[in-house]
Amino acid sequence: MAAAAVRPSTATGPVAIVAGAGRLPLLIAASLDRAGRSCRVLAIRGFADPATRRRADATVDLLDVRGALDTLSAWAPAGVTLAGAVARPSPAALLNTLAAYRNRDTLRSLASGGDDHLLRGVLALLEEHGLQVLGVRDLAPNLMAPQGRLGALGPDEAAEASVAAGRALLASLSPHDVGQAAVVASRRVLAVEGPEGTDRMLARARALARRPFGLGRPPAGMVLVKRAKDGQDLRVDLPAIGPRTVQRAAEAGCLGIAVGAGDTLVLDRAETVALADRLGLFLLGLPPDPSPPDSLPPDPEPAR
Repeated sequence: MAAAAVRPSTATGPVAIVAGAGRLPLLIAASLDRAGRSCRVLAIRGFADPATRRRADATVDLLDVRGALDTLSAWAPAGVTLAGAVARPSPAALLNTLAAYRNRDTLRSLASGGDDHLLRGVLALLEEHGLQVLGVRDLAPNLMAPQGRLGALGPDEAAEASVAAGRALLASLSPHDVGQAAVVASRRVLAVEGPEGTDRMLARARALARRPFGLGRPPAGMVLVKRAKDGQDLRVDLPAIGPRTVQRAAEAGCLGIAVGAGDTLVLDRAETVALADRLGLFLLGLPPDPSPPDSLPPDPEPAR
């Protein structure tokens, strides 16, 4: 597709929110409103929730790349952020076959790899058209998990050991582009998140940990650990938890949830924390992993 003429981003322009499913687009818009920053919402048809569509300044088909770029061009935004899920197309999202035909070359290029390739392709496409891509951390840092205890409860010794093991596990898996979460009890790994997402991983963990029939007693120190992968582009791909995560973790038998501070979204934080307190789960924001030393100390001289 030939590059459309896009005016360069200006610091005084609005923030453009390209909105998929879920509450995140509206949470970002509300945070920007409170900060006195103007924003416009471009809803993706078939994905954006009804409340988001009512708030939207424009709506575009998922496959209409040119239409989306033209709309963003007209707004001349200071930055663009991609917010909300687009993983499961509804029939409405795929109705416009004309959009698919018009954008067939671009769509073929974007779809030629996995999810990470797709995200990188979308970012590159926006940047090629002079649009600056911003992340939630840039626009609404109040939505990110803070470091330390979020609720009334903290982990006991067994849970702390599980958190440390889960954290080390996810760090070791990071280069392999596996999931962002794991359920761990002491040093036993019960489940690692795959493409199915956190909710289904927790359902698997419940079936394994609470046999028979998911009703047994869970193992000691069982926790959910969730954090961003090393090198993950946090502008478009953030781990997230919310009230539903807390509910599913409690049903699985987890004592608490530990997430990466500053790189994990906490949706509806007040509700999430209140539910965790009510269900007896701790919520913990983990500091960044310590950087490895530049060099190892020399081996000690052998005893003579």
